[in-house]
Amino acid sequence: MAANTLVLNELKASKVRRNPRGVFEKHLGSGEWWICYWDAQGRKRREKAGTKSNAIDLYRKRKNEALQGKKLPEKLRRAIVSFKEIADDAIADIKRRYRRPADDVARLKVLMSWFGSREAASITASEIETKLYSGAAQNEWSPATINHYRTIMSLAYRLARRNRKVEANPVRDVPHQREGNARTRALAAEEENALRAAIRQRYPVHELELDFALQTGLRQGSQYQLTWEMVDWDARVLHIQRTKNEEPIHLPLNDAALTVLLKLKACSKGKKRVFISEETGEPLNCPKHWFTDAVRLAGIQDFRWHDLRHTFATRLRKRGVALEDIADLLGHKTLAMTKRYAHISMERLHAAVRQLAVTPTDTTSDTEQFQSTQPHAAAAG
Repeated sequence: MAANTLVLNELKASKVRRNPRGVFEKHLGSGEWWICYWDAQGRKRREKAGTKSNAIDLYRKRKNEALQGKKLPEKLRRAIVSFKEIADDAIADIKRRYRRPADDVARLKVLMSWFGSREAASITASEIETKLYSGAAQNEWSPATINHYRTIMSLAYRLARRNRKVEANPVRDVPHQREGNARTRALAAEEENALRAAIRQRYPVHELELDFALQTGLRQGSQYQLTWEMVDWDARVLHIQRTKNEEPIHLPLNDAALTVLLKLKACSKGKKRVFISEETGEPLNCPKHWFTDAVRLAGIQDFRWHDLRHTFATRLRKRGVALEDIADLLGHKTLAMTKRYAHISMERLHAAVRQLAVTPTDTTSDTEQFQSTQPHAAAAG
């Protein structure tokens, strides 16, 4: 019996190997034959053909039609591509190309929970917009977060178009949300005292992370991805080759920041990364597990980790540091983002406009002063 089964399997395998290109039996032994080909418009199609001989003839016919550029009816059966399939392709691409893929992979998984089993080509822009607004309402997403989801979904469709799995990208018709990038929430002195008290009470090992953020203004991702090889002790500079803007920055370190690094170095246990867990010895990737709770314990409202970066910039500006220098320290490509801090230190501008209020010592009128400076004024009179 086993020998007969083996022979039958070998015959089936041989039968499969003899199949012409583009011709296949949907279920082995079913007698139901299909063809798979690319039409003149570059779209992948599948058609049920019946017998194997019919499938071979139909495949040849479709190939000739494609070569002749003949447009086929839309009703012909095409391979169904689910949103999950194009999302999986996008996840693979993100993991291959992105330095920190976790956030975008998580967003794609949320999108898969919404649309996973749906045919990708059947999803409309209005459906996507409705889902995004619903998700924003339930999770209190900011406009920036909505745009992140929109962007990553659009990436999935762009890759699918490139791979000829879909014809159009419906996300292009979903409106981009206007983001309020003018936020400058800074930590007041009394708030900092309350926050430090909360950290020392419950999370004392993490206070150095707060210190470093306030002294460097680094983005959360850049801070927690720091390695010791980025620290130039002699020059007192951090050399970060890639930031959020894909640009390198060279950040000078003050005494307070160097003190933090020295303390961390003493506890580094030979690890490559600067910030590691004292409990597990593994690298820390974010402060979420302690910072949110510490802010709550301190009774501080509307404050997040990124606001430590705003605090860094705000305190520099209040001490008279030029916007151009703050932009360099923050790693901004242009001054457009840094100008949000322009209003914080107005002393120089106040001094400028005060010049207009100075009472002239000369009683000559402004008109007479002007006329007296013009060539040939006397002769003309």
